[in-house]
Amino acid sequence: MTSTTSVSTTGSSVIHHIHHNGYISLTTRKSFPAVWMRSGTSKGLFIHQKDLPASTELWEPILLSAMGSVGANARQIDGLGGSTSTTSKVAVIAKSQRPGIDVDYTFIQVAPDQAKVDMTGNCGNIASGVGPFALDEGIVRAKPGQSEIDVRIFNTNTGQTIVETIQVSPDGRFLEDGKYSIPGVQGSSSPIKVAFLNPGGSMTGRMFPSGAPQENLTVYSPSVGTFSVRVSLVDAANPFVLVDASSVSAKDYLSWMDPNDTGFLSVVEDIRRTGAVRFGLAADLKTAGLVRGTPKIAFLSPVEQEDVDADIQVLAFTMGKPHASLQLTGAVCIGAAMSIHGTVAWNLAVKKKLNRWPRHGMSVEGQEISSPLPMSIRHPAGVINTETGLGLDLDCQIHVDNVAVFRTARRLFEGNVFYRA
Repeated sequence: MTSTTSVSTTGSSVIHHIHHNGYISLTTRKSFPAVWMRSGTSKGLFIHQKDLPASTELWEPILLSAMGSVGANARQIDGLGGSTSTTSKVAVIAKSQRPGIDVDYTFIQVAPDQAKVDMTGNCGNIASGVGPFALDEGIVRAKPGQSEIDVRIFNTNTGQTIVETIQVSPDGRFLEDGKYSIPGVQGSSSPIKVAFLNPGGSMTGRMFPSGAPQENLTVYSPSVGTFSVRVSLVDAANPFVLVDASSVSAKDYLSWMDPNDTGFLSVVEDIRRTGAVRFGLAADLKTAGLVRGTPKIAFLSPVEQEDVDADIQVLAFTMGKPHASLQLTGAVCIGAAMSIHGTVAWNLAVKKKLNRWPRHGMSVEGQEISSPLPMSIRHPAGVINTETGLGLDLDCQIHVDNVAVFRTARRLFEGNVFYRA
């Protein structure tokens, strides 16, 4: 018979296995402190960077074990992951040493079905929890009596700055309770304004890396052959292949927009890979297939004329599968694209109101001369609003100054995460 006792130590616990013959064996459990948060329509681990190894190359085996992605079992049964891409995410947070920045934030997408992590892009939903986490953990502090605070966040994946406006409780912590609700999340919470500053060129350095706001992309698919689709390759917050859904057609293939059709999903991936090469993010299609997180892809369609709540509708994809709602960075990217003449998003949005007034804000040399009005995107779970501000410099060049969206977040539990690595 074997009895077991444990002795806690810093970062680990030593388990004493006492066998019937009196022999004692030791097993060391490794752990780190973390918080599990619902952030927007995603869930993930929020970790202080100081609690991980200094080298990011050593993070992968730790996080794979913590989330349960060591093997090829997509259930993540031996870890914290929820078996989907939206519930298998990690945010690593540190107090920033950068001028004018409060927090450094690194995003890691942990694949639920393979031992692989992706650090090439950002997740806007997870980003919306960074400000609340930083306030509750004392990385930033509110002044006495302050009811609202702006937290300036630097995303290390993309080099972008995000400003989050969050509510503060009387004791100086994040005020979770409120009346704001978002599609895909039950109940209501306080609103978190997430503003992406100068989101263009997050990975490529240009809003339109191919040089055109819209183009026809020639795609070769092993399953259906060669075909052409109308796309906008837009790099704002994250690179997205924005596809005009009505332009997709192929001989003898009728179920293009069935997200449960494996044939359709394989063609979506063929389009995404081709877009990756055109973006300049991959040298060839094979290389493009090695990174499923970027670029991302979304199919855009006009809304029905009687739809008074939205300007455009979208079916997005994540890690090869249909997204249950829409990535926050997808909302930012589409929100930016809807404000720029000639993109697929612009063309589809104006079909609803041919004589609409522009709803983007405008600033000249940093001075706001008009405020933005909401633009609304319908996705499978509901509608998300975006507010886009354009900027005009002294050379009369227009750029996307900022795109803001609203999210909610909630701390679910805190404690120690055990891992094997």
